[in-house]
Amino acid sequence: MFAKNMGQSDRFIRTFIGIVLLIVFFSMAGGILKWLALIVGVAMLATAAMGSCPPYSLLGINTCKTKD
Repeated sequence: MFAKNMGQSDRFIRTFIGIVLLIVFFSMAGGILKWLALIVGVAMLATAAMGSCPPYSLLGINTCKTKD
C-alpha cells in the first residue's frame, strides 16, 4: 500500500511512544487530553506497524536504510 519510509529505530521509538500514550489514555479520568492520547497513540502504533508514515512521504523524508 505505502512504500516503507521508516527505519528500525524510528519504528521502535513510535512503538514506545504509542504504548506510553495508550497507558496514559487508560489511566486518565477524562477530558480532551485523554482522547488526544488515544488518537495519537493509535496513529503511532499504526505507522510503526506499517513501516510507513504518510507525512514523511509528503515531505520526502526517508529514514529506512534498506529498500524493501
